[in-house]
Amino acid sequence: MSTPSTPKIRTDLPYGTVREDILVPLSDGTTLFARVWRPVTDAPVPVLLEYLPYRLSDWTAPRDWQRHPWYAGHGYASVRVDVRGHGNSEGMPGDEYDARELADGVEVVHWLAGQPWSSGKVGMFGISWGGFNSLQIAALAPEPLKAIVTVCSTDDRYDNDVHYMGGSVLAVDMHAWAATMLAFVSRPPDPAFVGDRWREMWTDRLEAVDPFVHTWLKHQTRDEYWRHGSVCEDYSAIKAGVLAVGGWHDPYRDTVLRLVEALPDTQVRGIIGPWSHQYPDRGLPPGPAIGFLQETLRWWDHWLKGDDPTDVMAEPKLRSWISDAHPPATVYPELPGRWVGDPSWPSPNVTPVSYALQGHTVLVRSPQQTGLDAGRFFPFGNDADLPPDQRDEDAKSACFEFEVPQDLRVLGRPRVTLRLTSQVPRGQVVARLCDIAPDGSSTLVTRGVLNLGSRHGRAASVPWLPGTTEDVTFELNGIGHAFPAGHRIRLAVSSAYWPWIWPQPGSDAGFTLNPVGSTLELPVRSGNLGPAVTFPEPEQSEPLGVVYPASLDEPRPERLVVRDVAKGEWRLEVDPRYGGTRVYPDGLEFTEDAVETYVIQEDDPLSARTRSDWSIRLHRPERGWDATVRTRSEITCTEQEFVTSSEVVCRDGDEVVFHRTWEERIPRTAG
Repeated sequence: MSTPSTPKIRTDLPYGTVREDILVPLSDGTTLFARVWRPVTDAPVPVLLEYLPYRLSDWTAPRDWQRHPWYAGHGYASVRVDVRGHGNSEGMPGDEYDARELADGVEVVHWLAGQPWSSGKVGMFGISWGGFNSLQIAALAPEPLKAIVTVCSTDDRYDNDVHYMGGSVLAVDMHAWAATMLAFVSRPPDPAFVGDRWREMWTDRLEAVDPFVHTWLKHQTRDEYWRHGSVCEDYSAIKAGVLAVGGWHDPYRDTVLRLVEALPDTQVRGIIGPWSHQYPDRGLPPGPAIGFLQETLRWWDHWLKGDDPTDVMAEPKLRSWISDAHPPATVYPELPGRWVGDPSWPSPNVTPVSYALQGHTVLVRSPQQTGLDAGRFFPFGNDADLPPDQRDEDAKSACFEFEVPQDLRVLGRPRVTLRLTSQVPRGQVVARLCDIAPDGSSTLVTRGVLNLGSRHGRAASVPWLPGTTEDVTFELNGIGHAFPAGHRIRLAVSSAYWPWIWPQPGSDAGFTLNPVGSTLELPVRSGNLGPAVTFPEPEQSEPLGVVYPASLDEPRPERLVVRDVAKGEWRLEVDPRYGGTRVYPDGLEFTEDAVETYVIQEDDPLSARTRSDWSIRLHRPERGWDATVRTRSEITCTEQEFVTSSEVVCRDGDEVVFHRTWEERIPRTAG
């Protein structure tokens, strides 16, 4: 594999820039902490907004410095704002994307449009939470908001986020991300920015904390809670131009396909690359990286300046990467493949091709540890993120294979129809599509999940009538992949997928799959690849200069699987490696450590349990400021309930300023 592209550092930007920290006033008297980079010019300029809770003064600062000064140097005021109750913003934290957060965002858009240095036109951009907010605020249609760039975000909060997949509880991130946010929301404001009131702000904020997992688990079907903020409910509410960007190794990539399909040609463009959950210019695996900032500048110039010499709207409606076949590995610096362009979605270049499953009726009764080689739900470009060779997983599944007599390109969402008989009322089915090389190695291409209770829709859970047979149909996640002649396509079907999917009570009984009437449908892209699609090489502004001290401790494995043979128990330990210890140019020492643990016995779905432990320290030696946060979060289950336990301990130096535990028992209504 080749070395990924290293972004070029640009210091010769068209404009000089200035930076200042400001407070954005809201109508209820709350102020939000913001950082503004502006071009040195007397003329008013359009404004770009990135709005999220991840602390602009420390956690996202290295990433912010790569792009906000770059935009300012090209004639835009680029603004980074922390949402209410996070970082150095005032107010109390709320649920993710709640109505208050979105209303605040609308106020921020109007306030920015009214500044003397603003032209009155605003764009929003962001990745993940910031991308969510860009889409959701665009659906509220504040008049100054003319365009957004949404990266690795979703239009469907229920079925394409970190909570549920195919109607099943996402054990791996329902818990891990709720635990992460419990630690994140418990961090204190920084006295370097808010002064001596930091501790009062902190303790007031901590009193308002409630673990997200309580709310998320109480809404196990697609109800009004999840419809809020899901722009798929009404795409027509979005009036701004939308550039939707995703990566085939990011769980949100299907949103790009849906947005490109739902929005008019004059309003939307989509880009899907080979990337993980990262901005596409960062050069993190898998590459190749692209000149994402230059591409978005074309977008802003068109929508916010009316200056579009390169005619960004003449680009194909969807530009996507089709990977060539590659051996299984947990990290790829850069994948082989090529870019293609399609004029619309669904594309006239893509034809559904159906493959009938062959063979005899088979009992699918996968061991509960099936799924340990699934890889990370949110790949971030780390060494152990992606799925290894799938042969061990395939051995625990029912497999159906199809020869590839000539090169075959797949672009879009495969679909399966499976004829199942279940003897129990609850369960789940998992379908994986793998590329089998002549040497027998199995590379995961894509996968999909269905909670059998959600087979008639996500709004309700319908138990299976034991002993009956039904055909179930569901889509796999979208992908761009080329199967070469001589390889084989393998469809692997399992009844378990831990720790991605929380197992249903009684699901260890599995189900019977009848190949007669069962099919795999592939979206096959024609051999006509169209005109060449190219992007410039990545570039960024000068980095912040954060130092990452070397640790004297032996590094913890990123993903460690431990098997207790006598007990039949499997334990997966994960180090998410979000950032570790770093020292900022202003003297802040920021240390974080996290470990996630997932345990299950191979024959008992009720043995599933998860745990997440976090430790965060913020230290300013020159001020004598030393604040620490420690959290613990656990989930276990019975046949009837999820049982959650959470704890937060916060210290100012040696003094405990906050200590609270939560215990809840939540009925298993669908999950």
